[in-house]
Amino acid sequence: MMNEVKMEFSAISENEGFARMAAAAFVAPLNPTMEEMADIKTAVSEAVTNAIIHGYEGKNGTVFMTMRRIEQEIYLEIRDDGCGIEDIDRAMEPLYTTKGEMERSGMGFSFMEAFMDRLEVQSEVGKGTVVSMWKVLGREMGYGND
Repeated sequence: MMNEVKMEFSAISENEGFARMAAAAFVAPLNPTMEEMADIKTAVSEAVTNAIIHGYEGKNGTVFMTMRRIEQEIYLEIRDDGCGIEDIDRAMEPLYTTKGEMERSGMGFSFMEAFMDRLEVQSEVGKGTVVSMWKVLGREMGYGND
């Protein structure tokens, strides 16, 4: 069975928690483990925070979030129409940050990669960024094993 939810919200930090809770509510019917739920919430939090802080750099903007579920696989997409990423490979390096003065750790993409099964980042300078993430739930129950 497929289910999809699309939403958009203002690119302000208080909406990061809202996005986390929306993702949690979306996957809850699949009875994820506490670890799976924490992984998804953390990955969403990092992607949304990146969109707000790096994508819009304090300017007004909108974050677009798509959540799709097919069987036990979750697809999450976080998109912004912000400034884009000049060098995606460099941005994905652990500890790399363009916001050191804000005490940013530079670990956002590393966390997303660690907590999700697959991560793809597409970006164009001046146009925005799309972060796509996939996770199969219930692997300990035999789902998603090849």
